[in-house]
Amino acid sequence: MEVQQKTLIYAGFWRRFGAHIIDQILIGFVQFIVILPFILFFGLRLFYSLKDFDYEEYSSVSTFSHIKFDEFGPAELGLLLLFIFFLIVISTLIQWLYYALMESSAKQATVGKIILNLRVTDMEGNRISFAKATGRYFGKIISSLLLNIGYIMAAFTDKKQALHDIMANCLVLYDDPLQAFIADQTNL
Repeated sequence: MEVQQKTLIYAGFWRRFGAHIIDQILIGFVQFIVILPFILFFGLRLFYSLKDFDYEEYSSVSTFSHIKFDEFGPAELGLLLLFIFFLIVISTLIQWLYYALMESSAKQATVGKIILNLRVTDMEGNRISFAKATGRYFGKIISSLLLNIGYIMAAFTDKKQALHDIMANCLVLYDDPLQAFIADQTNL
């Protein structure tokens, strides 16, 4: 029995960038829906705690911008810091689960990659595990440091890998060879 060799056609930088934009719009919408109730709760709680605040002193827009954090009490500052920490944790959790679950699924792609006919694989073109997808996601934090140079690397490496792809031993490939041919002819 003859083993069929897979053709690995690497996805270009701009196609990957387009998929990333689509994913970020989708994630932003989901994060807004998930986080909105907490914004309302914490916002109302902070507003209620400031009911004795001297608004007469800060009645104009120009002087209201000069409020200092030391004018808030420790409870308000603690609530504000807790809220900021909570937003960071929830946002990171949503993004991590989105990317890791989608890229390790049978589709091997996020919604943006599905729309643009891409998939994430290991170095042989096989489906990646949830653990590898998790490593790839957290590698994106490193890729985003220093002006996103880790992402830009995908435009210049032989296998069109970004830094997080290299770190996780992954590839982003075209799912359909015909689409890859068309993209190659148009330099996408």
